[in-house]
Amino acid sequence: MTKAIVPPATIGIVGGGQLGRMLALAAKAMGYTVGVLDPTPNAPAGQVADFQLQADYADVTALNELAARADVLTYEFENVDLNALEAAKQQAALPQGTQLLAITRDRLSEKTFLRDNGIPTAAFAAVPDAAAVVPAIHQIGVPSILKTATGGYDGHGQVDLNTAADVAKAQALAAQTPCILEERLPFQRELSLMVTRDGNDDVRTFPIVENRHANHILHTTIAPAPDLSLGLRRQIAGLATTIATALDLRGVLGIELFQTTSGVVVNELAPRPHNSGHYSIEACNFSQFAAHILSICGLPIAPIELVQPAVMRNLLGDDLAAARAAWPAHPEWHLHDYGKAAARPGRKMGHLTVCGPKLEELLTSVTLEGDHHDKD
Repeated sequence: MTKAIVPPATIGIVGGGQLGRMLALAAKAMGYTVGVLDPTPNAPAGQVADFQLQADYADVTALNELAARADVLTYEFENVDLNALEAAKQQAALPQGTQLLAITRDRLSEKTFLRDNGIPTAAFAAVPDAAAVVPAIHQIGVPSILKTATGGYDGHGQVDLNTAADVAKAQALAAQTPCILEERLPFQRELSLMVTRDGNDDVRTFPIVENRHANHILHTTIAPAPDLSLGLRRQIAGLATTIATALDLRGVLGIELFQTTSGVVVNELAPRPHNSGHYSIEACNFSQFAAHILSICGLPIAPIELVQPAVMRNLLGDDLAAARAAWPAHPEWHLHDYGKAAARPGRKMGHLTVCGPKLEELLTSVTLEGDHHDKD
């Protein structure tokens, strides 16, 4: 067993957004001291932490200061400077390591890792430059999606390829940055689950959930995913265990999957807590955030159980103000406000979770006045 790091030890979190905030809240409830590195004054995580270092994520001096003040380091998003993190490891434990980030921040290395470990994915090809676009299309076919190998989120940094008319736009994207071309699979729905390994190296999987999107951004998560056969649940849990073991995982990892007519394929990995795992705060015996803290601190984690079904709904932009106004009429809501300074269209400002046995009632409960989302 890994030597456990227990309170009042200090946990340093690189990144001060909503994931860092909820990690900090989970850690504080256990008695840990929490420090945050983020360039935003009074960042969401900084508001609930013991201290915040206001500096850029690539600021080596600031990262070293955080490491010097911490017993263990973690991160809440992928785009951290790997060299700076490696240097910080000299002063504080970094149980997740940097290899996890190196694999998951690059779509080509991530897909290659999955394929090499026997995990089903969509067909893919490397597109290092504009000249590689047409040969990749001949290999993968259409419809397909060209994605930047690094960066890009919520539909950004992508070009859909359906006809010859789309090739020029794809070449323009590939001329700017290395890309990956992926087969576009017809799928029935998106599923996901969180997975972790505890201090005894036991793999713990969270329930498999269904995700519904609007404008390429997660809108609602249904836990557990309805109408999922026992065989498919076992298969997905097995894939998650294979991935977690191959990565020597510490912390939690999000696994996004597509359910197709011929089975499931893994679409993407997230080396941190994930939006689709927020329901676990109210609906599971351990939240994804508590599990992350326990894992990086080398502590054991009991098998994860869904205590009651739940629906989580994101609050984007002005949704938060609408939810606040409607809250007095909804005693069943668990309202989470991320403490961000300004609302912008598409910006994740908070979320709602409701729990109970009847799915349709839960979905109706989280509908706000003015909702008219086109699901993608």
